[in-house]
Amino acid sequence: MQPTTYVRRLAAAGAVTITLLAVPATAAPVAGTGHGTYARLHPLADLSARRLATADLVAAAKRGTGSPVDDPVREQQVLDSVARQARETGDDPGATVRIFRDQIEANKQVQRALHGLWDTDPSAAPKERPDLEQVREEINRVNTDLVHAIAHSPAARAAPSCAAALTAAERRVRRERHLDGVHATALTHALRAVCATGL
Repeated sequence: MQPTTYVRRLAAAGAVTITLLAVPATAAPVAGTGHGTYARLHPLADLSARRLATADLVAAAKRGTGSPVDDPVREQQVLDSVARQARETGDDPGATVRIFRDQIEANKQVQRALHGLWDTDPSAAPKERPDLEQVREEINRVNTDLVHAIAHSPAARAAPSCAAALTAAERRVRRERHLDGVHATALTHALRAVCATGL
């Protein structure tokens, strides 16, 4: 899925880097990680990075409005939606919800870091405030893709090589998307529950 025109415009305006939202070419497997396991986990890691990119937009939309980073009602709506989608795809809704809880927390990590940066240096803040409802539409699209990636990876997530393959996929995504420290740290948090045995 390519970024929407709305997101492209915001990226051009400096609200978020287009390298985070763009869809890179499919990555080749990394030696020693298990071809099938890595091939299933790389899309999951990449979609997690794309979801993190939306945190920049959410942070910009909320800045100066008094809206808190934590939004329990919206968060529960997301978890209910992905659980329903997981059931529809025949996947385990419990595993999907666990992964998405970490995705949500990672997103909030980025929002808090950006708000702190912008409070310290207002000149670094985006000049345009995105429409939060339109941003959420983009998040919902990425969420759907991420649910499908989770549904296509149960064997990889349960494999003994999961942790090694996921680490390799995460490192590759960091390089492909040129993640800064804030987004790289958040990506690690977003992927914590991916492997069935934990990371």
